[in-house]
Amino acid sequence: MADTDACAGDPVDVTRRGLRIGAIFIVLAASGLGALTPVILARQSKIPAPKFFFFICKFIGTGVIIATAFMHLLVPAIENLSDECLVDRLGDYDWAECIALMTVIVMFFVEMLAMRLSNDDDEHNHEKEFDLDPAMDIVASKTRGSDVERDADGLAPGGEEHLAHRREHKDDDNSIASQLVAIFVLEFGVVFHSIFIGLTLGTTDNLTVLLIVLVFHQLFEGLGLGSRLAVAPWPSRRKWVPFLLAGIFALSTPIGVAAGIGAKPNNRSTQKLINGIFDAISAGILLYTGLVELLAHEFMFNPYMRKAPLKTLLLAFACVVFGVVVMAVIAKWA
Repeated sequence: MADTDACAGDPVDVTRRGLRIGAIFIVLAASGLGALTPVILARQSKIPAPKFFFFICKFIGTGVIIATAFMHLLVPAIENLSDECLVDRLGDYDWAECIALMTVIVMFFVEMLAMRLSNDDDEHNHEKEFDLDPAMDIVASKTRGSDVERDADGLAPGGEEHLAHRREHKDDDNSIASQLVAIFVLEFGVVFHSIFIGLTLGTTDNLTVLLIVLVFHQLFEGLGLGSRLAVAPWPSRRKWVPFLLAGIFALSTPIGVAAGIGAKPNNRSTQKLINGIFDAISAGILLYTGLVELLAHEFMFNPYMRKAPLKTLLLAFACVVFGVVVMAVIAKWA
């Protein structure tokens, strides 16, 4: 049984308030730099950004998001919800894994409905103005256009047996709504996660180390999100949306830090329960988004990547691995 006094102990560390307040602005700068840099470079012409930059950032970002789901969300959720202080409330059950699993199922159901609605809208709206993905230009330039066009008309690998993953990849006919739904789901999961790591930073007793690690964490995660926002096919009248979403991400962790400084949970076990539940939900969101929308969609169901030279494919995969390794290493401290 858990020590009653330890479980009922003070849930927050209120010392070093000056550094905690300073952390709000430090993390804001790191998050903003990571998220806004790709968006700004993609929306201006004075400083020409090579398409190779977006290619690298996009696939590193995929690895960052997948590793964040496993190493920075699911693992802490398991640790918190398996804490001996919560046995009396939760019993002996794998709640973190269950919550993450149910979140994945809900995410699939929501996207399934969104895809259905977007397909209905496409039947009545054939005039679309949007930018093509600059990260794929580097792939398309090395791919024979005729092969891509014929492949885009066909089914995903596995034919009719894989209707759950079937997508049309013609640039002119691709559903903008279905792509943007994935972006908003990703944004929601990342912001959700960022708020709670901000809460942790605002209450931790290991402030200096965690602050240093989170600066790099938010920088890389911001690059991952920002690169996706930068290359998404935003309608011509919605060019401001990626700036808004990047700004929301940049503010999310500082808001969490500020809330953590003023947080007054009942006791330590209550804080573990709250953090564990929301970490598990965020893990489920990013697991689905990272593995299905980003990894599988870009490598297996994208006609440009399927016809790309092996060297280009391996480079993209190496970028994913690099993103995974960086975030896995950072997980040793945060």
